[in-house]
Amino acid sequence: MDTHVEPLQKFFRSKRRMPSFSELMKLWGYKTKSAVNYRVNALIEAGVIAKDSLGKLIPVQLEQGTRVLGLVEAGFPSAAEEELLDVMNFDEYLTPNKESTYILKVKGDSMKDAGICEGDMVIVERRSTVKPGQIVVAMIDGEFTMKYLRKRGALFYLEPANDRYKPMFPKNSFRVDAVVTAVVRKY
Repeated sequence: MDTHVEPLQKFFRSKRRMPSFSELMKLWGYKTKSAVNYRVNALIEAGVIAKDSLGKLIPVQLEQGTRVLGLVEAGFPSAAEEELLDVMNFDEYLTPNKESTYILKVKGDSMKDAGICEGDMVIVERRSTVKPGQIVVAMIDGEFTMKYLRKRGALFYLEPANDRYKPMFPKNSFRVDAVVTAVVRKY
């Protein structure tokens, strides 16, 4: 592994962002930004990092991933066998389209019957097309919410996954901003 990757990984883990070129100069002990640029380009070519549409650095293969050891029975118990099946990078798995993906923290319980609880994190992706039945983040009459997208005739509306709440029909405005692609819950 390139000796420049480990300090970059540590920075990213601690700050949860990529460093600026000035920070990279300090991190790698370089005296010029041109030296940093040379190393950055080498890491981009190696597929470790990339630049987004605005030219900002983003991690690609910066994190090594977590080992996938096998299957666990969620029904009846079975003999446990540990076997290395693969190595998985959750960032790549959960956010394959990084530029159109973001994370939101869930507030409220209107989607609890869909397995989305208060305090969970949802990974959402901006998409050009959405389909009824998908869980979406939408703006309805000036307020954002997360619900199932439904369609009755030509009318789109939002449906919660909790019987305590009623479906939401737009009165003035309605716009779907993103589709929920994953839920992350930490115990």
